[in-house]
Amino acid sequence: MATLTIRLPDDKHERLKELARRRNISVNKLMEELSTIALAEFDAETRFRAMAAKGNVEAGLVLLDRLDSELAE
Repeated sequence: MATLTIRLPDDKHERLKELARRRNISVNKLMEELSTIALAEFDAETRFRAMAAKGNVEAGLVLLDRLDSELAE
């Protein structure tokens, strides 16, 4: 398992600690969960862009717009 050190403004760090506290998890677990979400979104976008490159670009972009709409809700 890798160790990652990040620099954050103090206020953001405090807000992340509060979010973790409210979820009853550690900040480490919170960051793991947030990174999992970010990677899932990245993977989905990558797959859709690959599909769009193979076929109809407009149809692929429509799918990406639908994905963005779903994730925004």
